[in-house]
Amino acid sequence: MASKDRKQRLKDDTRKSILDAAMRIGKDEGWQALSMRKIADIIEYTPPVIYEYFASKEALMLELTKKGYLMLAKDTQAAMDRHTLPEKQLEDMWLAYWNFAFAHKELYQLMFGIEINCCIWDNSVPEAEIPANMIWDVIGKLTGMENPPEDLICKRYYTFWSVVHGLISINLVRQGVPAGINDEVLKDAIGAIIRSIKP
Repeated sequence: MASKDRKQRLKDDTRKSILDAAMRIGKDEGWQALSMRKIADIIEYTPPVIYEYFASKEALMLELTKKGYLMLAKDTQAAMDRHTLPEKQLEDMWLAYWNFAFAHKELYQLMFGIEINCCIWDNSVPEAEIPANMIWDVIGKLTGMENPPEDLICKRYYTFWSVVHGLISINLVRQGVPAGINDEVLKDAIGAIIRSIKP
């Protein structure tokens, strides 16, 4: 039994090393530079070993994307739990989203295809729905309606997401926008959308 546990630990450690190496490459050189050979060089294994864990580079990137969404969900949940009023929850949840994007810049770029030629996965990543569903639910509460129309919640969610994600994307691609301006624009936009939802 101890031998079996040791083998599983070694497998888990190798898998983690592969993901860590991929993140390092994404951070240092950009996601376009990611290759199985580079990962193998970093972890000092041959490329075929990596294929035992991930069928392709795309599968590895998808795994990192899922991990990113779970991290974002955790941050979103923590932001929501700090407040009881829906307007405060929404404000803090979107600020958590913003902070996540800059604390984990390369992961965020991978999750949303920023500066990557194409998205290699469709929108069926279940992990992507977790933070979105939390925000969706709070928007529903903020309307004050018993059963708010789904199209109303959808429109407000995409208004929030468009503004916040758009501002993040601008800042990730074009550096040099003063932080104070970003904070003001972000808070003004979030506040305006919240005011438009409240009855």
